[in-house]
Amino acid sequence: MRTSVLRQAGLCRAAFAARHIQISSKSSAALLSQITRVAAVQSLPSASPPRFYSAEATAQTDNAGSDGLITRFADLASLGVHENVVRAITRGMGYENMTEVQSMTISPALKGKDIVAQAKTGTGKTLGFLVPVVQKIIAQEPELAYAPNRFGGKRARSDDIRAIIISPTRELAEQIGEEARKLVRGTGLIVQTAVGGTQKREMLYRTRQQGCHILVGTPGRLNDLLSDSGSGIDAPRLSTLVLDEADRMLEVGFDEELRQILQFLPDRKVLPRQTLLYSATIPKDVVGLARTYIDKNNFEFVQTVKADEVLTHDRIPQYIVPVKGFENIYPALLELVLKGIKESQTNPDALPFKAIVFLPTTAEVIVANQIFRRLKYNFRDIPRTWDIHSKLTQNARTRSANDFKDARTGILFSSDVTARGMDFPNVSHVIQCHTPPNREQYIHRLGRTGRANKPGQGWLIIPDIELQVARNKLPGLPIKRNDELQCATVDAADTGAAKHPHFEHIADAVSKLPHEAFKECYQSYLGGALQGVDRQKLVYALNDLSKFGWGLDQPPAVKPGIAAHLGRVQGLRVESREDRHRMGGPGHRRDLPGRGRRQSDDPFDNVLDRAQSLDRRPSRREQASF
Repeated sequence: MRTSVLRQAGLCRAAFAARHIQISSKSSAALLSQITRVAAVQSLPSASPPRFYSAEATAQTDNAGSDGLITRFADLASLGVHENVVRAITRGMGYENMTEVQSMTISPALKGKDIVAQAKTGTGKTLGFLVPVVQKIIAQEPELAYAPNRFGGKRARSDDIRAIIISPTRELAEQIGEEARKLVRGTGLIVQTAVGGTQKREMLYRTRQQGCHILVGTPGRLNDLLSDSGSGIDAPRLSTLVLDEADRMLEVGFDEELRQILQFLPDRKVLPRQTLLYSATIPKDVVGLARTYIDKNNFEFVQTVKADEVLTHDRIPQYIVPVKGFENIYPALLELVLKGIKESQTNPDALPFKAIVFLPTTAEVIVANQIFRRLKYNFRDIPRTWDIHSKLTQNARTRSANDFKDARTGILFSSDVTARGMDFPNVSHVIQCHTPPNREQYIHRLGRTGRANKPGQGWLIIPDIELQVARNKLPGLPIKRNDELQCATVDAADTGAAKHPHFEHIADAVSKLPHEAFKECYQSYLGGALQGVDRQKLVYALNDLSKFGWGLDQPPAVKPGIAAHLGRVQGLRVESREDRHRMGGPGHRRDLPGRGRRQSDDPFDNVLDRAQSLDRRPSRREQASF
């Protein structure tokens, strides 16, 4: 009897909360719009860092801020958020104060507004969108606020998904799923993740057995599941859709998958749904995505990056090291690593040496990690190394990310899967080898260091043949030339000249690698990894790398298709039948708005104007000064 009374009381409270939200959304829409616009240009006081996002994001006041927005999670109850959700945040997850993006987005989202939010990674936006997602489901079905094993309740189903959260990478999707499970602990809500690199069959079995209310996934896997009529995955009552890191999803080519996913969702004209879109930058293609997903008559644009804020890529010291050839990259990288380790040991103000090294291809990431693991035999100060790339299983990628995140010192060799979304604390160095795909990607990579207002350094190691391409791609950035690394200028082809000892150490490590690793590296560079570099010069540079860096008598043979794609270039050795038997077997272009464009009445055009005003975009003809 007592249990029944408690349950009825809980249902009444949840029902009242849902009614409160409906009333508030009608009476406060105009005021909320004004509040949000004012808040977009104001700062909230800083506070001590929470555990899962950067300290620079935190905000603290005793109660509601001067702009009318709440800043403490305990006060979410005043907005109708269920007590079980508030308890999960304040007690279970240990959060007290909201970050700025949380304070500015949770309130309008709870009132039913679509959200377009410009917020940097590491600012706590994950919890900012999870709270309204969870509360909306509970408001629609109050019994889900309680765990089934306590009050009973109906079993969740795999074809009754209420919210879908789309993320660009496996790691970030897993991270969001983990946070969501903590938030719904103590409720009847079920969270599932669907990412590439994992077994689809296992995910489907688990979802059919447990059901799903909130599905977190990557665009490719979500599109695959929703388009498969036999998967059992469906969302006929979808209430909320979240697009996280929207700019990153478009950069890596998920625009088609995102538009296809819409075909499998209920028509929002028949079944209204809320859409929450988050993006670190708001380029033109993100605004185009917003036009498709966002209700233009019922949305708020929330901006937590201030116009006068000193951005990471303006604050962090950045250096470029031109090297004579590809074969100079690893000796120069070794020299830079040892220099950074020594600085961390002798300078009491320096962070422990913890570096992310970005490389343009998966094959190169694998080779670099294998080389530096072998170098530890000669250089005991070199810390533990990890690699993350697309060929690893999801479990292996997650394990590497978690190990590096927890490490005090170490080196992570990575492709661009870690350039966005993952928050690795206390990274002292971001080192980029070869020219980044574009300016935006350079900035996103650099953003892995200097987080929480801590020190950091950015380094570019660029072969001479790429220098002009780098100047064209990286204008308007405070990158200074550094000529202090001795290995950068060594002519490895000069057999009579004395070479730096690091060349011998690299050659010894390389000699232990299988020939197949060199072949994959060679072909991966010819496959378009270095956009803008003259093809003939690239082939000559790779042939020099094969001879003077890898110690091969002749360059690896390439597949006939690669040779045909490159056209008429000299120096290529095309793969023959004997080679196959022996071995066993486009850059992102950012469209900038034209000058003097008329002010538009379209709200999305206004979002574009406001968002791009934060960072001076160099003209297309402008070049870097290094």
